[in-house]
Amino acid sequence: MKKIMLLGATGSIGTQTIDVVLQHQDQFQIIGLGAGKNIKKLMEILQLLKDVQYVSVANQEDAEVLSQTYPSLTIFYGDEGLKQLASIQSYDVLVNAVVGFRGLVPTLCAIEQDKDVALANKESLVAGGPLVMEALKKHQVCLYPIDSEHSAIFQCLQGNKLSQVDKLILTASGGSFRDYTREQLTNVTVEQALAHPNWDMGGRITIDSATMMNKGFEVIEAHYLFDIPYDQIEVILHRESIIHSMVQYQDSAIMAQLGSADMRVPIQYALSYPERLSMKQHKPFRFIDYPTLHFTPVDFKRYPLLALAYEVGKKKGNLGAIMNAADEEAVALFLNEQITFLDIEEYVQQAVQHIPYIEHPTLEDILDSDRQARNFVRELASRKENMNG
Repeated sequence: MKKIMLLGATGSIGTQTIDVVLQHQDQFQIIGLGAGKNIKKLMEILQLLKDVQYVSVANQEDAEVLSQTYPSLTIFYGDEGLKQLASIQSYDVLVNAVVGFRGLVPTLCAIEQDKDVALANKESLVAGGPLVMEALKKHQVCLYPIDSEHSAIFQCLQGNKLSQVDKLILTASGGSFRDYTREQLTNVTVEQALAHPNWDMGGRITIDSATMMNKGFEVIEAHYLFDIPYDQIEVILHRESIIHSMVQYQDSAIMAQLGSADMRVPIQYALSYPERLSMKQHKPFRFIDYPTLHFTPVDFKRYPLLALAYEVGKKKGNLGAIMNAADEEAVALFLNEQITFLDIEEYVQQAVQHIPYIEHPTLEDILDSDRQARNFVRELASRKENMNG
């Protein structure tokens, strides 16, 4: 029985992780849940899961209410609560499905407690890649990818030597505006941006998919997860999202992982590795349903944030933290209809250019860079609002 600590329980990855666990109750047991402000959803989850002992929520007020409703639970709150969950000794694997920079510290805490991590939190590696990799090496634990692209690469590497890889090929759907020119992006709405053609994801990830910032994050993740130089990581557009990613070897053979757009597959593989369990209530992929698959090269001028991610990844230091924080803040402003879609790109680029670069940052440096970048973006938005007002 593998005991799981699940962070981000009420989100898309979190709820699908719960589904996988409920399908295989003889294999997995969730003993702790990290949630945000969706207390109604959390209480529904607690009705399904009977082995939960620990819970963390965003606010102290919600924690106090839950303590009265569930007196047998140990309840934490805030960012400190996520750290406390990750630091508990009685679980085997941390599933980090937190969206955003808040996921970095719990990842580090889990590794320091000698726990394996199943990672859906991109920011852990984008903002803190060197710190995470150093901790993994020191504590000799495993990091299993949950992102569909990185899970695909992980699967395609099985039985082969990393030294014989020629390149990794990450596929990208192109997001909700993949058929738009840059001129057509000028006045797009939040509603249009959230209409992803292939995947049902949260707000921030869907917007990041439209700007291709998400794919830029995945390039940086791939570099750290698989120890591959950036020059050997390629991104191609693949409209159908059927091939989740590929590995090309030095003899030109290409291994690809294919399947329907169901995140439970990579979640389950991360939890069960090296075993493959049956997938229940799942519609298997059929080639006959997709007689044609499309692939096109990426235009870096069309997607400048993807180009920026390559630059940031190669330079390392605190730039990943700056880029991520600026993007988080800009996307939140766009979702709140305070800035335009194209402002997201501009604000992220400016933050990377203007926040001081630190070549070998500590965790405190990373946290401070995150704060500076957020303040910088908010100031840009405020200045623009005043000019327009």
